[in-house]
Amino acid sequence: MNTFGHRFRFTTFGESHGKALGCIVDGVPAGIKINEEFIQNEMDRRKPGQNKFATARKEGDIVEILSGVFEGITTGTPISMVIFNENQKSSDYSNVKDLFRPGHADFTYFNKYGTRDYRGGGRSSARETAARVAAGAIAKLMLNELGIKIQSGICEISGIKAENYDFSKVSESEIFALDKNVEQAQKDAILEAKNSHNSVGGVALINVSNVPIGLGEPLYFKLDSQIANAMMGINAVKAVEIGDGMLSAKVKGYDNNDQIRSNGFKTNHSGGMLGGISNGDDINVKVYFKSTPSIFIEQETVDIYNNEVECKLKGRHDPCVAVRGSVVAESMMALVLADMALLNMSSKMENVKKVYS
Repeated sequence: MNTFGHRFRFTTFGESHGKALGCIVDGVPAGIKINEEFIQNEMDRRKPGQNKFATARKEGDIVEILSGVFEGITTGTPISMVIFNENQKSSDYSNVKDLFRPGHADFTYFNKYGTRDYRGGGRSSARETAARVAAGAIAKLMLNELGIKIQSGICEISGIKAENYDFSKVSESEIFALDKNVEQAQKDAILEAKNSHNSVGGVALINVSNVPIGLGEPLYFKLDSQIANAMMGINAVKAVEIGDGMLSAKVKGYDNNDQIRSNGFKTNHSGGMLGGISNGDDINVKVYFKSTPSIFIEQETVDIYNNEVECKLKGRHDPCVAVRGSVVAESMMALVLADMALLNMSSKMENVKKVYS
């Protein structure tokens, strides 16, 4: 499936080494002001080749809007956007044409479809997430008009955890670090892995503030279940924690419950959701990215004929995909919330009457 969402939905297309990537965003209400500079800025946050902590592949990731916007305003029709690839080096993958790279989707794609685009993984490449960020920018523009704010940052790299979270400093960091006190140690871990031809994993924290009460559609389209769905659909994500996450299974009920006073919740162990519905508190989600599977250490594998061979990779790869992946996770959060905001409008008859009375 290449389409995500129910009311506010998007479909992506394109491959890592194809001519272009893009998306079609449907269900966008008419009348939203489209700030193309904002959209491009979102793309720039994710784009590769910006520093030594990311892949050396240079892509401008310039977004071209083809439809759905007239005189800077959404028309209510599908918004299509395209991003042309500019810096493919498909020759880097000629030596893996007939073998399966460990840790990648090569083996499963080939066995499922009987064919695969070996150039950087084709459709399974994280390059596809550029289109998600473009779609997410549209969702953010809608959420901005509702006063909903989404932000993200890196709270852990290679086991080095942030003790303090300062989202205001994230944009100043080359690795989007939330804690300046451990940022250098996190950077050193990335470069140490890179210099030894290896990689490291990391954890991104996504925070949403000014969330209205009522987002989420129980029982089978709960807000937390769809957030987890969205995050787990991002390349290299292996786990998602909402609120206190795994800690909730280790403490007693009294310590885990968020007690309520007239001015709101005393704590936020739930991560802003109860019963699959937003409770008005901040949404907090941690997204766990595995170590980048593209490493330059010789590994054992098999080829398409099931012969045991050695895998020696070439190319340009992120030593830590979590860094740029945090921007993708933030975008997916926006897409989920935009969808839920539109769905929630029909939860009460009084809301329907406001439109038609």
